[in-house]
Amino acid sequence: MVHVACSIFTEYKLSVSPEMDIMEYCRKEWRGNTPAAKRMRKGYEAVAQKFASIRRIRGDNYCAFRATLFQALSQATQLPGWLQSEDFTMLPENLLSKYDWIKQWQLRQKPGKRMGEVRDEIKEYLILLRQKWKNISEIKGPLEKQEACDKLFKNEEEEYSLYEALKFLMLNTAIELYNADKSGKRVPVFSWLLFARDTSSNPCQLMQNHLNHIGHSGGLEQVEMFLLAYALQYTIQVYRLYKHSTDEFITLYPNDPEEDWPVVTLITEDDRHYNIPVRMCQETML
Repeated sequence: MVHVACSIFTEYKLSVSPEMDIMEYCRKEWRGNTPAAKRMRKGYEAVAQKFASIRRIRGDNYCAFRATLFQALSQATQLPGWLQSEDFTMLPENLLSKYDWIKQWQLRQKPGKRMGEVRDEIKEYLILLRQKWKNISEIKGPLEKQEACDKLFKNEEEEYSLYEALKFLMLNTAIELYNADKSGKRVPVFSWLLFARDTSSNPCQLMQNHLNHIGHSGGLEQVEMFLLAYALQYTIQVYRLYKHSTDEFITLYPNDPEEDWPVVTLITEDDRHYNIPVRMCQETML
């Protein structure tokens, strides 16, 4: 008996669980005959038209980052342009020289760091993000690429460092959008919504009240999914199962994506926790 309990526990610790047939997963999770269960089953059936399997993402308030980054890396064939730019790793230095308040950035499990430490640590995280993305995108075989992703997402220290990098990229994007709006340039609608919240009327508040808490006391809100998509220059397509048979069943972040942005696909039952569909069904690939 001990062996079984142990294996369940280790699987739960996995950041990204092994593949499971989508409909099998659905039957296990949604057995009853409540309206909610029926809607979920219909939602999963629709996803199963396109994808054969699902991989469960560990739920610890980082799941939106984890699902998005895992999908992006497992299909990466090249380093995105923004990751190649010379000044990418200089971001922390450049931003901290302009915005003193960034030194209140909450490093993971290390609250109250000094400014120099914040700058150096975030620079390390950005370098790690570039290095991992480059290494994985250069792997040709799909199986080997998948193995490399699985391995990365089993390394807790590296994994959480990458999320820290993503958060900082979101802050940088928010500052760019905020400044663009202030100088009269056109910005996407979500940017107004982001800064229309009482708790984030400017980038400093966004950092203090939202970004600093992601992964600790909360996950990403809807409007922050847009910000993540913009920061990565990826379209995040989400099957929102509880919205099945409405216009919002398949939601795109951003909803008017750039044509050359790659697309990653996630699944959510409640806009809080995200899993990932894998293995596109053959006929949909033609």
